[in-house]
Amino acid sequence: MFPIRWKAALGCLALISLAVVTQAQAQAPWPARAITLIVPFAAGGGTDSIARDIAKNMAERLGQPVVVDNRGGAGGAIGAQAVAKAAPDGYTLLFATSTFATNAAVEPRLPYDPVKDFAPVAMIGRGPLLVVTSKQLGVGSVAQLVAAAKARPEGLNFCSAGNGSINHLAGEMFRQKTGLSMTHVPFKGSAPATVELLAGRVDLFFATVPTIQSHLKENQLGLLAVTSAKRSRLFPNLPTLAEAGVPGYDVTTWWGVLAPAKTPASIVEALNRAVNESAAAEPVKGRLQHEGADPVRLAPAAFGEELRKELALWRNVAAAPGMQLR
Repeated sequence: MFPIRWKAALGCLALISLAVVTQAQAQAPWPARAITLIVPFAAGGGTDSIARDIAKNMAERLGQPVVVDNRGGAGGAIGAQAVAKAAPDGYTLLFATSTFATNAAVEPRLPYDPVKDFAPVAMIGRGPLLVVTSKQLGVGSVAQLVAAAKARPEGLNFCSAGNGSINHLAGEMFRQKTGLSMTHVPFKGSAPATVELLAGRVDLFFATVPTIQSHLKENQLGLLAVTSAKRSRLFPNLPTLAEAGVPGYDVTTWWGVLAPAKTPASIVEALNRAVNESAAAEPVKGRLQHEGADPVRLAPAAFGEELRKELALWRNVAAAPGMQLR
């Protein structure tokens, strides 16, 4: 048996060794392995495509694979929850869109807090929605749209990609600002909503550019306005809704990256640089321009402030009288 002093000495050596190992782990270079980028929507859509381009560019800059993991469902909440509960080590990220904020506005019982459970990393870009109508409605301007709604006892209906989607709340904001009678018709995605709009079974859609662009080229729909505060580079002759008679209307869709809360600041900063550089490089840069979006380069704190503004905006819309969840 060892004398007591030898036992004490060995105990001290063990503690020192443990401290050295812990310090070495804390100072280990990041990233040391693959990063998972969770996309909270099904594979194959527009959001998924942009996320995969971003992931490829990030991998080239970080020197480690960035693997896209599609976790669709519940308006993006399933994927968001997976990131909120992940270890805050920079190896699990969320590819978020404006639906992250709109869904949180209409669903008060989410299994995560959209502010407290996430660390904002970077916003990639912003783009307008387009106000499009069925040809059967027979209107060519926002003024004519308003007149048609007032002339119908039942008003108009508008479609969306689902409850809590950006299309849904953009339509609700339009209803609230104009005072028109409008009925929300949700679908499971933008594709079936577009089919019904083309068939004339719904009147109006606040659609993303990539969802509707091909149908506009074939003159299959009426194009009335953009939802952003300024005109689109893709449609320079198209008025904004504010110019067309709906003052104060300003809605854009956006893309960004979030990490779990308590991710070390040094890792968030490194991710911010990687995402910003990836968004400014091809093919992402060209993809955003093709979709009428403007690239955005924000520090993590600035992105966090934008996210809080978005949440406040959509929570006000969701709390207004007549808000439709169906």
